[in-house]
Amino acid sequence: MNTNNTNICKPLSLLLFFSFIFIVHGKAQGNNNEFDKVDAYVQSLGSLDTLNMGTIADLVTKNFNDKKLKARAIFSWIANNIAYETKTSRATNPKNNTSDVVLKNRKAGGTGYATLFQDMCSVANIRCLTADGFLKRTVEEINEKDVEINHSWDVVQLGQSPDDWYYVDAALASGHLDKKGTTFIKSFEDDYFFADKTIFNYQHYPDNSKWQLGSGPRSKKSFYTLPIIKNGAYAFKVTSFSPSEGLIQTKAGKVVNFNCSAFGDINKVDILIEENKKQQLKTITNAVIKGGKVAFNYTFENEGSYTVTLLLNDKEVLQYLAEVQ
Repeated sequence: MNTNNTNICKPLSLLLFFSFIFIVHGKAQGNNNEFDKVDAYVQSLGSLDTLNMGTIADLVTKNFNDKKLKARAIFSWIANNIAYETKTSRATNPKNNTSDVVLKNRKAGGTGYATLFQDMCSVANIRCLTADGFLKRTVEEINEKDVEINHSWDVVQLGQSPDDWYYVDAALASGHLDKKGTTFIKSFEDDYFFADKTIFNYQHYPDNSKWQLGSGPRSKKSFYTLPIIKNGAYAFKVTSFSPSEGLIQTKAGKVVNFNCSAFGDINKVDILIEENKKQQLKTITNAVIKGGKVAFNYTFENEGSYTVTLLLNDKEVLQYLAEVQ
């Protein structure tokens, strides 16, 4: 009798176990799909060209009760309907960065994106403040000094504690500039909503240190020594890296060791070497991918100044300037 009960209990236990796994997995999938539903709804609304800022904010958020989902709806609409202003004089002109002008022109610099996001959040009763600061885009900016404020982003505050404050950068989420910085390429970048704070801090530095959430560079000078953090860093959670400085000074024939934290299914590691507009993509065959880390070494054979970009699964994650003597 006891044996029969044991035999009956075993499949029952397995059934309960797999049911539990299914429920947990279903909840996880639901959370992952949460933003997809918001984005799909926002996309269905279209560009809303004839409406003012307040009406747009009400319309894109009306189907959601949770403030996080409301903020996501605003972020999604702005990132998909506003283009980055490529002309610096226009992008930095305060007159062009008010919400009314941004909606009229459908273009903005970083300040315009941040202002529009903050204003729409205000309509939706979401506490949000704009942070001004610095953003490095190219290796030529590594170790720069006397740099003026060149970017803005938002901090959404869902609670009193800084643990409940989150980064949003609708400008970077809308797409990116080409290598010349003259053409805007539209590409929705999901990771700039409630962005990973460590990676964000490697990529942005606020003019007012109180807007740095979590750990990051302790000064503007140390921020400008870092390598360029590319969009792909978010996909693989690249929160640490070596070399830790963006400028690599080495000698021809000498081995340079690279490593970074990286999570996910990584099956390809490349570096892109650029010199005088010539590019050479090289697959790293000696890369070790283990324990949430990618490590490899590379030898620069010839003297010169090179832009060196690390790619994981064809996504750019880090960029260095190598000076080889």
